[in-house]
Amino acid sequence: REVDIVWTLKPGAATEGSADQPFVCSRFIVAIGRNAAAFVSSYILDSVCWEVVGVVKLWNEWCRTSSTINVIPTDSFCLFYRLISDPTVLLCQCSCYVAEDQQFQWLEKVFGRMRKEGLQVTILSTCPVADYKTQESTLTLPSPFLKALKTKEFKEQVCCPLLEQPNIVRDLPAAVLSYCQVWQIPAVLYQCYTDVIKLDTVTVEAFKPLLSSKTLKSLVKDVSESTKILKKLLTTNETHSNIYI
Repeated sequence: REVDIVWTLKPGAATEGSADQPFVCSRFIVAIGRNAAAFVSSYILDSVCWEVVGVVKLWNEWCRTSSTINVIPTDSFCLFYRLISDPTVLLCQCSCYVAEDQQFQWLEKVFGRMRKEGLQVTILSTCPVADYKTQESTLTLPSPFLKALKTKEFKEQVCCPLLEQPNIVRDLPAAVLSYCQVWQIPAVLYQCYTDVIKLDTVTVEAFKPLLSSKTLKSLVKDVSESTKILKKLLTTNETHSNIYI
């Protein structure tokens, strides 16, 4: 099951390299899952400062993505954006499921186009609070909450408590973090544990502490606009979710 990435970097772009010359990337932000994708849509991305530079086409038993860049929250998609004012900053929104047998392809085809030197990776994802292992009852936990996991090379302060043993992460977030560990790339994963599986305001806003992080601080847009965008995303999601009721 092939994972195909179509890069649309314009010729002469600052980050673009030839087929054998990867492009320069200083910050790579990866938002995995609908709530993480909605968070970056609401608080970071906009059509003025960012441009789409890549799209992933894949299919598996859970989803099928297309090459379209005009997406709505209920779509399964994986898009790459570049910050126009600093083309070395890339962001990936991945709301689709990347199957276990496709993760290696995804990693190779994404990171294979980037220079590893000077790269720092920030991953955002969500998972069910029921997966969180603790001696307390998960019913008493103040869900949603954030936990961080980082590679040895990541030296900055994290924005939330570190994930305790014996907890583990899985799927694409784990694959990206493991890849960074192997390649000695500074990386941090912020995992939001939530009891809501659908697109949800409270879960999206649980990521807000990250807006003060060194990586995201300079990318934050007008917060009043962010609230409107988030509301619009949720309204669109509810409209499309209710079609089949």
